[in-house]
Amino acid sequence: MGWSEADIPDSGGRTAVVTGANVGLGFEVSRALAGAGATVLMACRDMGKARVAAEGIREEVPDARVDTEVLDLASLDSVREFASATAARFSDGIDLLINNAGVMMPPRRETADGFELQFGTNHLGHFALTGLLMPQIKELPGSRVVTVSSTMARVGRIDFDDLQGESGYSRTGAYGLSKLANLSFAIEFQRRLALAGSPIESMAAHPGYSATNLQKAGPRIGGGVGSALAAPFMALGHRLLAQDAAAGAAPILFAATNPELPAGSYVGPDGPGEMRGSPTVVHPVESATDREVAERLWSESERLTGVSYGLPA
Repeated sequence: MGWSEADIPDSGGRTAVVTGANVGLGFEVSRALAGAGATVLMACRDMGKARVAAEGIREEVPDARVDTEVLDLASLDSVREFASATAARFSDGIDLLINNAGVMMPPRRETADGFELQFGTNHLGHFALTGLLMPQIKELPGSRVVTVSSTMARVGRIDFDDLQGESGYSRTGAYGLSKLANLSFAIEFQRRLALAGSPIESMAAHPGYSATNLQKAGPRIGGGVGSALAAPFMALGHRLLAQDAAAGAAPILFAATNPELPAGSYVGPDGPGEMRGSPTVVHPVESATDREVAERLWSESERLTGVSYGLPA
């Protein structure tokens, strides 16, 4: 038998922040962590949906300690406000940050700060959030930041001359870029934490092919021929290939809670093509391990967000 959420260690006394927690992977991660005894802050853009999701967890886990806070990763103002509210709420610090939320393959749109929506939300929003929460993450063994990537990182290409997708925008290309950026960030973050002698660990995970609202909603946003063609293929893939959201959440939970996992690990499903299966350590795409690219992406992310980690390079 492979690893399952039943193997999560007792998490009483630990505090976790989960982005995009009201649906899909984020909801399942929040539910499992709450079930293991953790206090969970569900960071969501839509507070109405967030409160319904939190109540659903409480119904399943009667003694669950879950709360909600508004976070729109497409707005750096919202990210800063969330970080400030979290610092006030958890003066003793947090143990886990799960960078999960994201958007997938919409038409080209921009965030409140003028970034391409997928790169701005999936990468830059989480880069800023993690940096702003660094003072709140406990400097203790077991404290972890888990950043959710995707198998689509394999097709990603980081073009520093066109990070915002202004030259020949591709929904798929922009999504792949954002997920490659997530993975590159997680690896580079661990390198810098190690240089600083910090016990905080950076992990990455991907859910394989999981049936969540992300795949369903993204191609429909904005309508048009592309979305009309994509939706049937997404539905067919869900029926034939996808695992459910709870199974997709398992690699994220494994990365967040397995005490024997080496720092900097990348976790995904163990099945063919890493599409489905039990969580295991997998190999990142080679481009995510390019240190020169990672350092340049880090510097560019600091410039674009105005958030500096203060870690050695």
